[in-house]
Amino acid sequence: MYERSRARRACGDQGRERPLTVHHLNQLLLVCSIVLLVAVAAVRISSRSGLPSLLVYLGIGVLMGQDGIGDIHFDNAELTQVIGYAALVVILAEGGLGTKWKEIKPALPAASALALVGVAVSVGVTATAAHHLIGLEWRQALIIGAVVSSTDAAAVFSVLRKIPLPARVTGTLEAESGFNDAPVVILVVAFSTAGPIEHWYVLAGKITLELAIGAAVGLAVGWLGSWGLRHVALPASGLYPIAVMAIAVAAYAAGALAHGSGFLAVYLAAMVMGNARLPHWPATRGFADGLGWLAQIGMFVLLGLLVTPSELGDDVVPALLIGLVLTMVARPLSVVACLTPFRVPWQEQTLMSWAGLRGAVPIILATIPMVNGVEGSRRIFNIVFILVVVYTLVQGPTLPWLARKLHLGDRSEAADLGIESAPLERLRGHLLSVAIPEGSRMHGVEVHELRLPAGSAVTLVVREGKSFVPLPSTVLRRGDELLVVATDPVRDAAERRLRAVGRGGKLAGWLGTSGNGT
Repeated sequence: MYERSRARRACGDQGRERPLTVHHLNQLLLVCSIVLLVAVAAVRISSRSGLPSLLVYLGIGVLMGQDGIGDIHFDNAELTQVIGYAALVVILAEGGLGTKWKEIKPALPAASALALVGVAVSVGVTATAAHHLIGLEWRQALIIGAVVSSTDAAAVFSVLRKIPLPARVTGTLEAESGFNDAPVVILVVAFSTAGPIEHWYVLAGKITLELAIGAAVGLAVGWLGSWGLRHVALPASGLYPIAVMAIAVAAYAAGALAHGSGFLAVYLAAMVMGNARLPHWPATRGFADGLGWLAQIGMFVLLGLLVTPSELGDDVVPALLIGLVLTMVARPLSVVACLTPFRVPWQEQTLMSWAGLRGAVPIILATIPMVNGVEGSRRIFNIVFILVVVYTLVQGPTLPWLARKLHLGDRSEAADLGIESAPLERLRGHLLSVAIPEGSRMHGVEVHELRLPAGSAVTLVVREGKSFVPLPSTVLRRGDELLVVATDPVRDAAERRLRAVGRGGKLAGWLGTSGNGT
């Protein structure tokens, strides 16, 4: 709310508030459009500088706030929490859709340990430091320890997306960031509730039960949604992305209504659909990616509006001390304790210790004690805000450098194919659109060497803007787009074969390269 507007209404204006008009709506839309355009331009800046984009979005919100040039007074923590939860659902759905099962499957035990045992270690160490070094009460210290123990996939991979890491590293980091939101939310809510804090074994039982319910709901909704989308031809291709996101959001709602973890439910449901080879998948993935960016931009700008920069001065030193303990002690200790039993090399443990970036989730969770009226909650929010900004600024740009120094770049894997499927319901078949990217080993393969299963065939090739019907001896090139028609019974086999050739070349199968990338 603008201070100037309040002054005008207080001075009279015939004693009445002006109703919302189309002109006001146009002004609001103009401001929102400008903010979005600036935020989109900031993505380019952040990608060039190596800084996570969340810092730029937070900066936009701060500049628009009461201590900035916008002079907008906003202090509604409850509204921020609701919008933040909604944005987090979209972000988790987008992350789940982009998670490759083949990468996280070997990393599931390690990621689960980090999301459960690692969180417990991090909360204990950080809370102890906050109590003894900063002098916070135990409730406040435990809240801060829980709030900052959740890692942020968007922050990590916005920095590392240009560096091809081993599948075990990316799988562990991605699965951990998708799993650990759920137990952390449960802990923060428990610590922020009035009355005595429950015993650790009671909290452990609640976390286990809620995670089990959330996982069951997420897997069930994801499987049912995938089955339905693969067997029902919608009247327009643009409806598939909307349906996928609607199913993911439904998983969150169903999990929460069942008294389980809605965040885990939405992540698992999205991951199941993301690995089910749904129709029109590239369009769905692009739509979800755009929604994810929009959710991040809106959430970070709103969080920037909520903070008051003039109040942060006294909390800078406490935030730096807590962040130092979290980054240099709590996170490495949790990684070593959880990953050493799995015989993870020290280089990978080092990278994953430094890659524990805190992004939007901790700042959102810091609004929970504010809404519940916990004593000192505003200071908790300020400390978390400073910690996230400072240590993201320190860790983000150094992550690619550390990955290179540890020799963890893996450029040996061939680029995967982009395959889009459109169901032909009346013909009981499927039309597969296959794009051959740079780095694919399908380059140089002749059409007959694809050895597609009976009932499928390459019907058209688009090369440099021109289309032609290929011969069996036609040599495929990088940049080609293929149209493959497959009957319903062999549709999955045809896609597996295409992906296998993309990874292993014409000898795929004979040399052990399958469609699953094994």
